[in-house]
Amino acid sequence: METAWTWELPGYCAKYSFLTEPKGLTMREVERIFQFDPEPPVRGNLNDYILETVQSRDLRWFSFFLHNYENRLNGRVRRFLLREGLDRYDPERFLDYKMGCVLAMLDCLREYNPTQGADFLTYAHHFIGNALLTCRMQEEAGSFENVDEYKAVRGIAWLYNQSGQSEQAAIQKYVRKNGCTEETAAKFLALAKQNRSRVPFYQTVQDEDSEETGEDVSQDDHWDYAEILWNGIRAEAVREAFEKLNYREQTLLEKRNAICMTCGRVSPISTRLTFEELAVLFEGSTASGAERAYRKAVDHLACLLTEAGVLHMIRLKRKSQTKRKKKIAAAVYLYQVDNDGEWGEISFDFEAGTAEIIRLAEWDTTVSKKFAKQAIYHLQTSPNHNLPKDGIMIFEI
Repeated sequence: METAWTWELPGYCAKYSFLTEPKGLTMREVERIFQFDPEPPVRGNLNDYILETVQSRDLRWFSFFLHNYENRLNGRVRRFLLREGLDRYDPERFLDYKMGCVLAMLDCLREYNPTQGADFLTYAHHFIGNALLTCRMQEEAGSFENVDEYKAVRGIAWLYNQSGQSEQAAIQKYVRKNGCTEETAAKFLALAKQNRSRVPFYQTVQDEDSEETGEDVSQDDHWDYAEILWNGIRAEAVREAFEKLNYREQTLLEKRNAICMTCGRVSPISTRLTFEELAVLFEGSTASGAERAYRKAVDHLACLLTEAGVLHMIRLKRKSQTKRKKKIAAAVYLYQVDNDGEWGEISFDFEAGTAEIIRLAEWDTTVSKKFAKQAIYHLQTSPNHNLPKDGIMIFEI
């Protein structure tokens, strides 16, 4: 007879209060619903909590897993809402999507077999994604038989919008790619167009037709932290991201940018430490080593702020290049939007000063192509001798 699952938590209570504001739920509450007091037992990694859960059939260990995984889960929900153009600061919606993911993980527990070699989160990744899509599907105008049909509709919508071709051409391309009938593909495209009248598919943070401007700060080695730090709703997000950095990263950023994240003081940029001075501060390092460590700290903070919806990020990677007279005459670059999704591809002729978008990145906007255009502008205005092999571009939302 199969042993029954148990789920009791004697001696533990919620670390943070719930529904404390008259206006209802707050983001601070829904982002911390799985935090316990006292701290749960420490294990080597997240999967150890899942192994304890499966072996003992005691869901108390799954609760301890959620306590430690919650921050990463928040990030995944936040990134999904961001890509869908939904309000990621709506507590009720955020909680709905988050609990959908938790229910999906609970379902996965029953089928998870640790002896197969995969970590639980690797095994559950697909099912968590389906849970997010199911929540999104339920908000759409149309009716879908299941999440697989919804994904098919999204797939042909993306193909149609990216190609810029006629409906029939998009249908035939989808048929060749997926092996379905033209009738099925046409049905999916009709559903996609029906839903687009309510919520556009495949937009990122803003609507395709909205204007968005942002300072490209990738050309310098420091950010205007004074502006970001005190810019309304972003202030808390910046502090939260900063607190996730290790001591070395925090010190490098503060000293190089002449700021104090504890008190909020911003000193004149002329008082910032040089890389030589940072090398002395961290004994055993060189100026070039301090510079590399600083840039890694900037990259880490940028990733955290991108997850929080404060910044946009474009990651660049040079695929190939052609040189003439010791200069890069032409090159092909891959680019990725907001550190996630399929990479796009752009071909550059630096001698002629032209560029061609070969393939849009998965989360780029299909009409304005604003991320590809940002990448093109950045690379075309960079000195030829300083064209990066890889790197990131950062600009504010």
